[in-house]
Amino acid sequence: MSFLVVNALRGALNFYAILIFVYVLLSLFPLSGTLAEIYYTLGTVTEPYLSIFRRFIPPIGRMDISPVVGYFVIQAIIQMLGRI
Repeated sequence: MSFLVVNALRGALNFYAILIFVYVLLSLFPLSGTLAEIYYTLGTVTEPYLSIFRRFIPPIGRMDISPVVGYFVIQAIIQMLGRI
């Protein structure tokens, strides 16, 4: 794989990981107005990926750990791409 393609893919994955982090962070607070719109937009972008992990990982009490697992999977892929 070309160096430019690998770096572009790593950058896109890093950006997606940041989106997941912000989505989870916003879920901790009551939202209204613009922040609520940002939260719902991030949900439409991140939920398809996170739903994969929700199928296999049940919530622990009221805590959903699928975003944490999804984040670490992205980081593992980024690390693998760094070795190419």
